[in-house]
Amino acid sequence: MIKTVTVIGLGNMGRGMAMTLHRAGFAVQGSDIATEARERLAAEGIATAAPEALAPSDAYLLSLPTSAQVREVLERCPGLLERAPAGSLIIDTSTGDPAESRQLAAKVAEAGLAWLDTPVSGGPSGAHSGQLGMLVGGETADLERARPLLEAMAARITHVGAAGSGHVVKLANNYLCAAHLLTTAEAVAMAQRAGVDPEACLNGLNSGSGRSAVSEVNFPRWILSGGFDSGFTMGLMRKDLRLAQQAARDLDLSGGLLEQVVEAWHDERHGLDDAEDFNRITARLLEAADRHAASLEEESPA
Repeated sequence: MIKTVTVIGLGNMGRGMAMTLHRAGFAVQGSDIATEARERLAAEGIATAAPEALAPSDAYLLSLPTSAQVREVLERCPGLLERAPAGSLIIDTSTGDPAESRQLAAKVAEAGLAWLDTPVSGGPSGAHSGQLGMLVGGETADLERARPLLEAMAARITHVGAAGSGHVVKLANNYLCAAHLLTTAEAVAMAQRAGVDPEACLNGLNSGSGRSAVSEVNFPRWILSGGFDSGFTMGLMRKDLRLAQQAARDLDLSGGLLEQVVEAWHDERHGLDDAEDFNRITARLLEAADRHAASLEEESPA
């Protein structure tokens, strides 16, 4: 039974998950190499500690940018492979490299610990509200032991296979999301050039088979509204696409549409740096359609 949990990595996602677990009654300890991140969580009344000063926990939830940081936490700082109590759970919520995750899972098992890769979707708002989607790779018994903890954070938990499988499916998901942003922007731009209002176009798409989470959620919430504040960046999506590309190449699946999507997301003509909201990938197409519509209005007789 999991009673104590250490959340390592207190960025937008980790901080939200730590607060959600705290509200659910778990004894939470937060940790981050950045003093400021620890102070922000401590201000919410949650215990924090520097990596080298962690107290033992039943579970360690890692919310880190890449598999390289996950390896660092396991092997060096704080070195959970040696410091975590026998039988404790390592739960990796990052979107990581499936091949490296499998290697790390094997090391975790050799150390007498348990591993789950549980990449999440839903952004910071989902982390703060406990409404994340979670893909799980790992042993069924370990998932069942972790389930009360995971259910406190997630509205949807989907077990997709052995260690590393969660990251495989997450990369597939993010590839589709990246592709849908491009294709939906093209479709909306095409309709706008033909004189159809973008919102009317989306209503039509969402009533048919062309709909997606991008057309139903991203476009109205972050794109057409001009908000562009989803909490997920261009840099993170580019990283995930490169991981998906490498996974496909390792499986002799190169040359498909994925290659073109990766290229489009790294196209410098978009003028988007890694810190920008990832939904801004649509901006160039939509702005061109706006300019075209405006020019037609100017040319039309009074």
